[in-house]
Amino acid sequence: MSVSDLVLLEADHGRLAAVLDRLRQDANAKIVFLIDKNGQQLAASGHFEGLDPTSLAALTAGNVAATDGLAKLLGETEFATLFHEGEHDSLHINVVSGRAILVVIFDEHSSLGLVRLRVKKGTGELCTILDDIGMRSQAQRSSAFGSHASFSEITDDDIDALFNN
Repeated sequence: MSVSDLVLLEADHGRLAAVLDRLRQDANAKIVFLIDKNGQQLAASGHFEGLDPTSLAALTAGNVAATDGLAKLLGETEFATLFHEGEHDSLHINVVSGRAILVVIFDEHSSLGLVRLRVKKGTGELCTILDDIGMRSQAQRSSAFGSHASFSEITDDDIDALFNN
């Protein structure tokens, strides 16, 4: 089930945001955000001053999709972790539970080793939250379809009888 199929409640967003806040502080990062594989932002921590979060999310999702294509060409299932180092800022991108993408933007006040260590812990927490949301969403979808099952028993004659009276 993709993240796009999930129903994200306010409490779910709060749980995700709390993990991202803690990760940002523990990794000494500038920005941490979680997006789905379509590039839709799910939660964020930090200030996007001078950055367009929508473009950043869409380009990150595209980057992960392109890298998935490279992985398949090489016979790999995926490259779950990507790292881009710039002159001032660096990006650490990690696929979470095959459903979402965690992005950490950091500068010289942090290190790749610290970010990787903290991302590993944070990813576990995010997987648990996404799995909880997924199970709840699946149960809601199943019960919604189940409640409509009684409509399958209605025939055309029943409908005609209803409107002819």
